[in-house]
Amino acid sequence: MVSTLAATRNTFRPLADEAALAHALDEANVPTLLAAYVHLSHDREMLEAFAPHIRPAYSDPPTSIPDALADELRLKLRDLLTTGRGIADRAPSDDLIQQIMSVTVGEPVEDEFIELVHDQCGFRPWIDRSRQPGRTAPQAGFKVLVIGAGMTGMAAATKLREAGYGFVVIEKNPEVGGTWYENRYPGVGVDTPSHFYSFSWEIWPDWQHYHPLGADMQRYMTSVADKYDLRRDIRFNTTVEALVWCGKSCTWTVTVRNADSSREDLIVNAVINGHGPVNRLKMPDIPGLSDFAGPVVHTAAYPADLDLTGKRVAVIGTGASSAQLCGAIAAEVAELTVYQRTRHWVLYNPEIAHEVSDGMKWALANIPTFKEWFRFRVYWAAADGLFSNVLKDPAWADNMLAVSEGNEMTRQYALAYMQQRFADRPDLIEKLTPDFPIFSKRIILDNGWFDALARPNVHLEDQGIARILPNGIEAKDGSVFECDVIICATGFNVAKMVGNLVIKGEGGRDLGEEWGAEDPRSYLGMCVPGYPNYFHTVGPNSAPNHAAGQNLISEAQVNWIIEALDRINESGARAFEVTQEAFDAWNRKVNERMPEMIWTHPRANSYYNNSKGRVFLSWPWRLVDFFNATRRPEPGSYRLIP
Repeated sequence: MVSTLAATRNTFRPLADEAALAHALDEANVPTLLAAYVHLSHDREMLEAFAPHIRPAYSDPPTSIPDALADELRLKLRDLLTTGRGIADRAPSDDLIQQIMSVTVGEPVEDEFIELVHDQCGFRPWIDRSRQPGRTAPQAGFKVLVIGAGMTGMAAATKLREAGYGFVVIEKNPEVGGTWYENRYPGVGVDTPSHFYSFSWEIWPDWQHYHPLGADMQRYMTSVADKYDLRRDIRFNTTVEALVWCGKSCTWTVTVRNADSSREDLIVNAVINGHGPVNRLKMPDIPGLSDFAGPVVHTAAYPADLDLTGKRVAVIGTGASSAQLCGAIAAEVAELTVYQRTRHWVLYNPEIAHEVSDGMKWALANIPTFKEWFRFRVYWAAADGLFSNVLKDPAWADNMLAVSEGNEMTRQYALAYMQQRFADRPDLIEKLTPDFPIFSKRIILDNGWFDALARPNVHLEDQGIARILPNGIEAKDGSVFECDVIICATGFNVAKMVGNLVIKGEGGRDLGEEWGAEDPRSYLGMCVPGYPNYFHTVGPNSAPNHAAGQNLISEAQVNWIIEALDRINESGARAFEVTQEAFDAWNRKVNERMPEMIWTHPRANSYYNNSKGRVFLSWPWRLVDFFNATRRPEPGSYRLIP
């Protein structure tokens, strides 16, 4: 298929006027068809005709496009695609791109989003360092080590190779994918919509569902590794144990443990730590757990051969992994008791279980700019378009259940859904209704969770666990559930961001000791003074907890890191280090911002916060702000070591 930017009058190749095209035009998302048509034709009149009928996501009344207008668009687009008539002779201007964005999402999209959309939708990547004129080539022998081959590590590998850097990726598993390789429990899925949760340079038209199952996500990861030949630079079944900085040579000594348990020291110039915060599973600290006679498993280490058919099963936890798991297993087990410590808000998205239709897939794969514009619409509806939910309105300061009018509307939507689903189960409504604002903790997208709870063989226990017995679980009210299997859906140790790594910086400084068990701080979620050429991705205060977007954060951090490496090379230096002043100023900025965010509400207490209440995980601005902040290192924020 012709590339997005090549789809102009001089280079456009018409599509066959066949049944597949007609079928796709009938099934494909109409606002996205409009975006693709105007991108190719520059027909602003069609935008103006549609503008009154397209409403923002989740609005009331919703988008309602007249059939006659939709049919007119389909006819115009079909003629354009099959004949080439009406194709513009140049790429659309930024002004037209912005107008397409605003009309097709039903609300104004400011010009600060233009560069993000160009990059993240693949229209005009921010930078291709393999073709950047005047760029200084990386120093011969300068080598980068990447920890982990999950989403961030794979992004780093792709962009380091593009930029000409020598590198190696160390991956503890036998395959790429990170969390999507490791998490294989029944029902495992992704909260982020498929068509956004991917790399901007590899926008996939082959998703089976609008929200991918874990297997779908892993299939995407392996397909990317295949296409970009990433495995040739990855050492699998190898674990990084320690990093030690040598100030004299400006190198890191990286100790790894190989598959045969032998240890090896690798000398590299820079380290990108992409091991992520969600791969160190956390088992519950409950008396007697080790005495249970049957299998005790964690969702993140789920045995492939565990058969639950006809078994009595206890699930500890009611977060996202528990909700997905219970929805998948409730019908096959004899009995299921779910132990709830924390209530969670649940949102219903009718698309979460929907398969992508054949016509929609064809449009994504064949209609120029369609998949790119669909990615934009998903980004807006699932990410920055939701940001107002997490921003406090001072007028709501004393409200214990919401932080703004919009946040209250979302809470009421979730509450109405729960009440409708459990109209005949007031006991479940009482047990499940949270007493804190929605979005102050991670929400659950319902994909069988409420169906499971309504089943006669499922019981929700909210009295807490007293102890584990050899044959079951005793609740704090004295009741005992005799069970065959215990499944712990108890999440990860997110706060200890160095995990089990030993990281020694300048003068023997120890990052694990400085951060402790739950108080990590960095500059832009990546750098700490005293640790030159060490870049900690997905670090403190860089998680997009207002909505979807970890893929964008990962890409943005990789971009900034390679820009930092380029500063070393273009100056002939040996190392890059953020200054203490920049580090302190950045953390003051985060601290000053956080009281304005929902995560500091008096009733917000989640894994985003440490035991003292400090929000150490969340990025307190929009994704576009992170994107704009990571185009290049700010002058004066770093020093280069000669």
